[in-house]
Amino acid sequence: DVDFKKIFKIKAEFDSEMTKDNKTILEYAAFIKKITEDDKLNPFDKGGMAAIIEYGARIAGRQKKLSTRFHIIADIVREANYWATKDKKDLVERSHVEKAIEERFERVGLIEDKIQEMIEDGTIMIDTKGRVTGQVNGLSVYLLGGFSFGKPTRITATTAVGRAGVINIEREADLSGRTHNKGVLILGGYLRGKYAQDKPFSLSASLAFEQSYSGVDGDSASSAEVYAVLSSLSKIPLRQDIAVTGSLNQKGEIQPIGGVNEKIEGFFDVCKAKGLTGEQAVIIPHQNTGNLMLKTDVIKAVKEGNFHIYPIKTIDDGIEILTGVEAGKRKKNGEFEEGTINFMVDQELQRLGRSWKAFADKGEKNKESL
Repeated sequence: DVDFKKIFKIKAEFDSEMTKDNKTILEYAAFIKKITEDDKLNPFDKGGMAAIIEYGARIAGRQKKLSTRFHIIADIVREANYWATKDKKDLVERSHVEKAIEERFERVGLIEDKIQEMIEDGTIMIDTKGRVTGQVNGLSVYLLGGFSFGKPTRITATTAVGRAGVINIEREADLSGRTHNKGVLILGGYLRGKYAQDKPFSLSASLAFEQSYSGVDGDSASSAEVYAVLSSLSKIPLRQDIAVTGSLNQKGEIQPIGGVNEKIEGFFDVCKAKGLTGEQAVIIPHQNTGNLMLKTDVIKAVKEGNFHIYPIKTIDDGIEILTGVEAGKRKKNGEFEEGTINFMVDQELQRLGRSWKAFADKGEKNKESL
């Protein structure tokens, strides 16, 4: 409306986050103090203040930022005071803030509890031990209004002779969003660029999110899909006690994703329910280390060596962790180092190419005989 600019002379945008520094931390503390005085609540000790500020950083999704959604912070302050009062404490401590945050999610976490229950009883099949060829644990985030949580999902790949390239089963079933479709196309570009420079790409590979019936979107599983394809081609099994998140580009570089905290915590909860072995882990893009604001139980498990987080930069980094076999570099003669994953993948693609050529030649001979 042309009259809008005449009536409203100033336009301003309000951000949902701000830089975390000494000044903003002091302002956060002053805000907490104001809420406690206005509502006649118990004062917060240093631990309680720190827990509120940490939660503000978690909501913002970055360690160097704080959320400016102060209505959420105020609600946590009031509920933490309730738990302190119930605990007959004159000061609100860190444990009370953590209890308030836990209860906040508990009230709206019915769907998460149902999915967790189905994973634990085997209705949703997720392995947290052993090794399987062509199968990897991807990580998904479920968004339900203002509540989000992460859970693992099984991704499988099968490969065979053909010229279909990478088939996205989710797309064929109309369950794949545009971003996920793009991620699979990039995956195909990466495979062709790395392995099909000296031979035809005679591959038909199918990718599926197992037991997924409500649709898939986002490209954060594209790296996991590559690992499943590489495992199927090389016949080297992947560790099932590791879950993977991260998108990739056509050069094989791992790109950052969203919801990293929820994804890590989701797989940790599954591993904890099935029994921590000290070997279970999550692979994340190295750029996402600055987003880590994990729950206390995850931090404790990592410190004690019962759970691990591996930040990586490339597909080669990830495949080495998942298989325990060196990825392998290309030598001057164009071949990969023997005994490596890339060498075995390249050899299998050559075999598939020869099989396709032999099949095509046989078909031509049959035509000539007719």
